[in-house]
Amino acid sequence: MSDDNSKDRKKKKHKAPKGITTEHMLGSGAEKLEYKATAEWIVLTTNEKPKAEMFHISYIKKDEPSSSRPVTFVFNGGPGASSAYLHVGAIGPKRVLLNEEGTPKKPPVKLVDNKESWLRFTDLVFVDPVGTGFSRTIEEQEKTEKPDATNESDKQNKEYYQLKRDLESLGDFIQKYLSRNKRWDSPVFIVGESYGGFRVGKLAKLLQEGYGVGLNGAILISPALEWALLDPSDYDLLHWTDTFPTMALAARHHGRCRVPSETFEELKQKAETFATTELTNYLVQGERFPENKTPAVLKSIADFLGLEQDFVDRFNGRVPMHRFCRELLKDTREVCGFYDATVKAVDPFPDRDTHQAPDPTLFAIERVFAGGINTQIRQNLKLETDRDYTLLSMDVNASWKVDTQTHAFELQVGATDDLRYAMALNPYMKVFITHGLYDMVTPYFSSDRLIDHMKLTGAQKQNLTVEHYRGGHMFYAWAASRVAFTDSIKKFYDSSL
Repeated sequence: MSDDNSKDRKKKKHKAPKGITTEHMLGSGAEKLEYKATAEWIVLTTNEKPKAEMFHISYIKKDEPSSSRPVTFVFNGGPGASSAYLHVGAIGPKRVLLNEEGTPKKPPVKLVDNKESWLRFTDLVFVDPVGTGFSRTIEEQEKTEKPDATNESDKQNKEYYQLKRDLESLGDFIQKYLSRNKRWDSPVFIVGESYGGFRVGKLAKLLQEGYGVGLNGAILISPALEWALLDPSDYDLLHWTDTFPTMALAARHHGRCRVPSETFEELKQKAETFATTELTNYLVQGERFPENKTPAVLKSIADFLGLEQDFVDRFNGRVPMHRFCRELLKDTREVCGFYDATVKAVDPFPDRDTHQAPDPTLFAIERVFAGGINTQIRQNLKLETDRDYTLLSMDVNASWKVDTQTHAFELQVGATDDLRYAMALNPYMKVFITHGLYDMVTPYFSSDRLIDHMKLTGAQKQNLTVEHYRGGHMFYAWAASRVAFTDSIKKFYDSSL
């Protein structure tokens, strides 16, 4: 190969796939809202070399000055999840049609106008992190004489599958988007769900300190703020205290809780009090706990959780989530969902020792969101691409690394400190934290407890809104919760401008 050909290849500027802009209308009559939808890629670079194509879909209200119209960047979690869940489940102009309490309807999927779309009070940008949706790394040619030789494939190129690098890529994207679309004078909000909530906590600091992007608001939906709290360890107690109230509420929902309570709120308060007093006292002492008091504590645990006494005794009160989900309804040969414990499904293997049933609140609903986002992009927005839309990549999830540690002993990974820092950095930034009350994966009580330890001033507390709703990880799938959530978010935006 000649040097000239090699130089030509190096000089050739990488072009992202062709995007598309279309015009649409939400609602009718006095409620009519006209908007433009753009589906396209932004190329991310490192040292001016193209490294990745980040796909996004924006919805922009027509004929509205950018200085008065907020712009909101939305992403989900995983890591490895696309933005489709919030896009066609809660926030976008179209949403998938589900049953009233969030369970899937019979195929095929159906999209309807979303009366609760946030587009009525903010422009929206749904962002798919690298490795999700249509976002991909760019395969660079190796320095070799073989012209068809390339570097590692997209699956193997894991540069972006790291905590810090992921955050930097989102910061780069937001900065480029604001510049390309002349939106630097717009109020800026960021929204993330689950690991996306962790991203929001981190980005609240990084965007303002590292990218010059001032935030009006940060919204954390079902956030996983501290990774250590997700670990059901025998040597810690916080995971168990945080999940306990959710398990008790799930048991009440299924009619299994044996603790007397007149209302949902009464049981919720009782479970929280027990978790932070008797349960914590029992767990923290371990074998030092008085032997004569142990049976009473274990009986209370069994009564709250609606489980058989010998089962709770066998686990010494530390009931793992997956065992709870199988044990609670075993007499009817059903399991309940990790992400929404009100949802249940048949256990196909009731005679096996381990939990091998499908989670009815994750993979069972995947077909709905996969069908919904592909319908929206390919049919409604008319984007033409041969790429498969990666709704949720377990390869990305399994490849995730922590690239921020400077020493092996620095193992704590969390976003609560970053959020506290950001609130001090920008006293005008408002924060909204919310959970589904039946979510056992990222339980509401974890965030409640962390907030109680953030040492916020009176003024900072005025900038923080905490609300929880009936439902699970995606509580917005419940119709009543989605309506209530949207009403609260509209007020939150009004107070943040």
